[in-house]
Amino acid sequence: MRIALISPIAWRTPPRGYGPWEQVVALLADGLAARGHDVTLFATADSHTAARLRAVCPRPYEEDKSLDPKVWECMHIAEVFEHADDFDIIHNHFDFLPLSYSCLVSTPVVTTIHGFSSPAILPAYERYNSKTAYVSISDADRSERLDYAATVYHGIDLAQFTFQPGAGSYLLFFGRMHPDKGAAEAIAIARAASMPLVMAGPVQDKSYFASEVKPQVDGQAVRYLGTVGPKERNHLLGGAYALLHPIAFAEPFGLSVVEAMACGTPVVAFAKGSLPELIKDGETGFIVQNVDDAVRAIKQVPKISRAKCRQEAETRFSAGRMVEDYLAVYEKIIAGQENMRPWGFYEVLSGRLDHKVKRITLYPGKRLSLQKHRRRSEHWHIVRGTAVAQTGETELRLAAGDSIDIPSGTLHRIANVGEADLAFIEVQQGKYFGEDDIERLEDDYGRL
Repeated sequence: MRIALISPIAWRTPPRGYGPWEQVVALLADGLAARGHDVTLFATADSHTAARLRAVCPRPYEEDKSLDPKVWECMHIAEVFEHADDFDIIHNHFDFLPLSYSCLVSTPVVTTIHGFSSPAILPAYERYNSKTAYVSISDADRSERLDYAATVYHGIDLAQFTFQPGAGSYLLFFGRMHPDKGAAEAIAIARAASMPLVMAGPVQDKSYFASEVKPQVDGQAVRYLGTVGPKERNHLLGGAYALLHPIAFAEPFGLSVVEAMACGTPVVAFAKGSLPELIKDGETGFIVQNVDDAVRAIKQVPKISRAKCRQEAETRFSAGRMVEDYLAVYEKIIAGQENMRPWGFYEVLSGRLDHKVKRITLYPGKRLSLQKHRRRSEHWHIVRGTAVAQTGETELRLAAGDSIDIPSGTLHRIANVGEADLAFIEVQQGKYFGEDDIERLEDDYGRL
């Protein structure tokens, strides 16, 4: 399979320090290449990969402030889509910007949504909802306004994380210095539990760090180490009594959480976002509601099996598992190209000798041909959007939740009269369900 991977260019792929998206793309590129696929990684020119590297941006713009992010991002994305015909699939890890190119090429595009930075970016995803495939990184990080091809949890390189069977004596906070990540709450938890706290991670909110974190750092009860590299990260995670993850937002996925488990270290985390999916409460850590709950949970940490934490990381969060999951997504999307039509597309949900079930998506302003079937009847149930359905001489306006029956031999047609995609379930019953049982009387696409 010929695969193009679009990585961000804020940091190198893989990153020297912080850069979770770039880290995931690096593991995916190497894993796909190791399985014999023809992989091209679009990233900064100083990136390292087992795949073929293609770059227009010389260095990460976060490391070289002379580089204008908008300029280099535009050229970076254009480089991919100008060569779209060279690939069987394009996998976008670069947020919503590449979506604007997706309708200009015939190569299918899959986008991993690494979280929504703001509700303001949702319109971009909605506009291309039916034109590209979306992958969520947790079930919690899904929008009801979008369709998804799959959820694929991030994987990590287990070889970078050493299992430590013995518990350490300190608590660890590992993440961005930002109110969302709960650095101040981690300090409060550690002080209430009378345990030393080690903190590591980049300062993203300088005013927050200056007012809420730095005054608490005394070098003994609270130590701050700044941004650390892979080797020190492994040492810190493995040597901790527990990782504190008292987040204040619905985190899409917590890489540090599964990295801690890979070292055998339990996690005490607030019950927000993806955390209840990642942590098995009472088995690999504790899901708590507030600071007081976290303090009580810390006393229960010795009951957690560190070997169980490592096993969970190996089973659910390995890079190999992530690669296989994405290959399954690629195969599904490429196969689905056969079901693309000028009016939209369909997916066969069930096919048996006595029935067939499809989910049909009709683009705004489009309609199916005026047709009838001799060997089957149909039942339509509207899932999303607004339609006008014709059966015989009758026209009905339908909305989500409405249904209509179409007996065998009845002329029928459905049109999308809304401004968004129309989705409906079509249940066919009869003796034959082939496409050659369609008798068209009128068609907008020259298929009579």
